[in-house]
Amino acid sequence: MIKFQKRIVLLLIAVVFLSCDNNKEKTDINASLPSTITVEGDRFVDDLGRQVILNGVNVGSKNKEEGYIFQSGPELYANLKKHGVNTIRFLIIWDGLEPEPGVYNEDYLKEIDQRIQWAADNNIFVVLDMHQDLFSVKYSDGAPEWATLDEGKPHTTGAIWSDAYLLSEAVQTAFDNFWRNKPAADGVGIQDRYIALWQHIAKRYANNKTVIGYDIMNEPFPGSSGVQSTMVLLGAYGQLHYKLTGEVLTEEQLGAMWSEEESRMEALNVISTKENYDFVISQLFDLVKEFESKHLQDMYQKVSHAIREVDNNHIIFLEHSYYGNTGVASSIERVSLADGSPDPLVAYAAHGYDLVVDTKAAALAANERVDYIFEQINKKGEQLKMPVWLGEWGAYYDNSETVIPTAVHSVGLIEEHLFGNAYWSYTNDLEDMEYFNQVLVRAYPAYTNGQLLNYRNDFDSNTFTMAWEEEGMNNNSPTVIYIPNISKLNKEEIKDFSIEKIKDSDAGYLIIPTSETSGKRTLNLTF
Repeated sequence: MIKFQKRIVLLLIAVVFLSCDNNKEKTDINASLPSTITVEGDRFVDDLGRQVILNGVNVGSKNKEEGYIFQSGPELYANLKKHGVNTIRFLIIWDGLEPEPGVYNEDYLKEIDQRIQWAADNNIFVVLDMHQDLFSVKYSDGAPEWATLDEGKPHTTGAIWSDAYLLSEAVQTAFDNFWRNKPAADGVGIQDRYIALWQHIAKRYANNKTVIGYDIMNEPFPGSSGVQSTMVLLGAYGQLHYKLTGEVLTEEQLGAMWSEEESRMEALNVISTKENYDFVISQLFDLVKEFESKHLQDMYQKVSHAIREVDNNHIIFLEHSYYGNTGVASSIERVSLADGSPDPLVAYAAHGYDLVVDTKAAALAANERVDYIFEQINKKGEQLKMPVWLGEWGAYYDNSETVIPTAVHSVGLIEEHLFGNAYWSYTNDLEDMEYFNQVLVRAYPAYTNGQLLNYRNDFDSNTFTMAWEEEGMNNNSPTVIYIPNISKLNKEEIKDFSIEKIKDSDAGYLIIPTSETSGKRTLNLTF
């Protein structure tokens, strides 16, 4: 009887021990991931004081028939977590939000709420992006028809969809009237309506920790000055062509060269070096500066003031103009608070695309042009002293082998510059793409104790390296590395660390506890 009682006691002790051990594991999992993200200086940081790399993807629908909501259930967000996504750029559409002047669509907002909750359930943060392409639902997506003041001008398209920015009088006029704040039929300026809409959204999410910020406008376009920009670019290319060949091209020849996709690709080969590309693209600077410094900056400031009246918690993400996508240096500046002081919660939300984007040759982006574009973005981030979030890049949409080296090159630049990023974009077949699984889903330092100095994935040698300056005794929160394939790790290299696997996945997190003293630390992993 005594032996039996001893066995019962030992069994109970074992159960209690295992229970405590399991609880400890759950506590560690919860403690290692943040509950929100903000800005500190030129870095994104979490509520545990760690530097954050925002790694994500764009999620959204431009289809009115789908209610401007990507059609999926919570499984999408669970899958994104497995793939290492910690942030999504979630598209919201003005036409869906405000179908009539001053009338907000609560049903649409509730659908957005649901997706934000699904993201929260999977430790994924959300940036709300007010998206537009060609300004309006009349031509693509964005503004409702009542806010599209195109004055009946003709809409002209080109070889690729985005050519309409430079060709369509209707699109350009609609933008002109937005920047002028021309009143709609109800007598209220359409820009004023846009500002009020942003305040309505900010008030709704002011205390939501999953929503970390607001991307004020997708790829702002100046309007009718687009015609002038086309002439500047063609003229610059003509100068370069003469410089290289001694041949003078007429306006008609230059226009014909850029009007068809095939001849355009031939012309792009000429500006595939940094030197030649800079010669052409930099000639747009003055024209773009005039728009960004006046109209765009003014709109950003007004929206910022409206948001800060109801929300002092979230990051305001500022994009450069449409032209910044291709490397034209931006002139935007930090917005200020009501008292005139600089707003500390601001990030530079650049986009980076090679000129072959949206064409059949998207997988053949010129490395030197991409280098140039990303360098310009990095310079602007340093000048602004803001964290950089590459809100769009990629758009490959091709499963051929040629995409992989293109993706590897861009990812290498994202890592080199320590950019946050959101790949454009999530589609139903993205998870089947080889470049997605081989390149985009990769190890990265999600949350770093201290200052992240560098990190790199070498896809040829299957290695990951990282260096950081740890705060040590000032912060005992662990450094968290996302690992897509835990089972392939060299166990000897991680013997002093712990692993937290993501449910139903070989992916997970490598948890690196703080050292006893501050100082530089390095990590080398082999897969």
